[in-house]
Amino acid sequence: MTKFRVLISDEMSNRAAEILAASPAIEVDVRFGLAASDLKAIIGDYDGLLVRSRSKVTADVIEAGKRLKIIGRAGIGVDNIDVTAASRRGVIVENAPSGNAVTTAEHALCLLLSLARHIPQATASMKNGKWEKTKFSGVEIMGKTLGVMGLGNIGRIVADRARGLQMKVVAFDPFIGREAAARLGVELCDLDELLARADFVTIHTPLTADTKGILNAESLAKLKKGALLVNAARGGIVDEAALVAALDSGHLAGAALDVFVEEPTPAGSPLVGHPKVICTPHLGASTDEAQEKVAIEVAEQFVAFAEKGEVRNAVNAAALPPEVRDQLAPWLDLCRKLGTLVGQLAMPREGRGEAFIDKLAVEVIGEPSERGASACSGATLVGLLGAFLDVPVNQVNAPIIAQDRAIEVSETRRQRDRDLTSAVAVTATCGDRVRFVKGTLYHVGGRVEARIVQIDDFLVEAQPQGTILVVQNQDRPGVIGAVGSELGRRGINVNSLYVGQDREKGVALELWCVDSSLDEQVLTAIRALPLIGSAQVVAL
Repeated sequence: MTKFRVLISDEMSNRAAEILAASPAIEVDVRFGLAASDLKAIIGDYDGLLVRSRSKVTADVIEAGKRLKIIGRAGIGVDNIDVTAASRRGVIVENAPSGNAVTTAEHALCLLLSLARHIPQATASMKNGKWEKTKFSGVEIMGKTLGVMGLGNIGRIVADRARGLQMKVVAFDPFIGREAAARLGVELCDLDELLARADFVTIHTPLTADTKGILNAESLAKLKKGALLVNAARGGIVDEAALVAALDSGHLAGAALDVFVEEPTPAGSPLVGHPKVICTPHLGASTDEAQEKVAIEVAEQFVAFAEKGEVRNAVNAAALPPEVRDQLAPWLDLCRKLGTLVGQLAMPREGRGEAFIDKLAVEVIGEPSERGASACSGATLVGLLGAFLDVPVNQVNAPIIAQDRAIEVSETRRQRDRDLTSAVAVTATCGDRVRFVKGTLYHVGGRVEARIVQIDDFLVEAQPQGTILVVQNQDRPGVIGAVGSELGRRGINVNSLYVGQDREKGVALELWCVDSSLDEQVLTAIRALPLIGSAQVVAL
């Protein structure tokens, strides 16, 4: 029997090679420090590639990997892997999402304690021959309130450890229910309340369109005066210029940072040089134990795949038999987009304080229900969760994530409905909000094209791609012109417009597909126009 050949191209714990070599199904080669051209030249001989962050697994490398079936990343980030190219080739991309969670959480707590007691500054002072005991008087953390932004794997560990230190923990996570938070011993609240109540704030949210700059001048001003801020998540979640201003004004007593917008930080960085800031060079996952854990985790995943065909922690679609995969691929892509769409419609940015998805119902109609209903509902869930989380979400782990977050997921199948022979319909419930979307595939000139055919009670026919401004308004003359003029005045190009009408109620829904992102100022201006009921932006 031909063995499953695996190449390890980056330095990592020896345990990875040992685990792979112990499998009778695997032959492993270890070749560190390969140039990109060398990796491309030899990858065609391997079924699996195991990397850390050094090797750049580009589309060219993946294309050259004629035997390549799986790529593994010993760690959580896959920025050095072209996941889109891998998915197009049917190559599974896996990572090790849990191996460094404890280490990163511990680092955040170390930063918090060091910030509270001025440990780095006091150490530097003593090394300069000084004894400034009164200068570095700190604060206790026992009995204080810790605000945790994000209750993912790392945020949950931080919350647990903080409770052990006898801190009161409040949390903001728009994608988790109160019951799930209560099981963690955490009080869920909206962001404004967290900022007002917390003595310490620690960030553990993903960097997404929604969270980029979420702590800006306006939100930092809502922090309790004298609060301390820790960010060991992602650079860009905190507006760095606003943070410097809050520190300079004395409103914020200090900040501890492991991540920055630009890494490595440029010389003369006002944050790095600020006397109220302590910082580390993105060390969250940098412990020997974490590096060994992620190496073991991903190596064991490779063994499971080589010996049993089992897929774990895939960051792209779960593997399907080739004949089914080819047939379902356009439907699965549509389902992911429908999940992303309905999630953003049900959880608008302006209402995300205590919002979370309670229920997701997926109805698979006609062709995709025959062989791939479960895959379609899984892809829909992947799209919904992936729009809000930075942890890798796939059809393998999406149900587990949904269960952890108390999301009720249901799937139904029908042979056909009144209007379409084949379609996927999705309903998301978020508190008292219920949103509905339906999509199908059209065969146009030998091509297969996806379409959104219904949103709530409005029949439309729109391509699910790019940035879309969703406007609901009274169905009166002049509204479309007013919205178009506002977009044009701001230099925003509209590439297509789709309109659905409910003549009985006298309302209309417009989908404005635009070529650039839309900020809150644009939305505020459009909502202020006459006859506008609502306006929100979705990104597909």
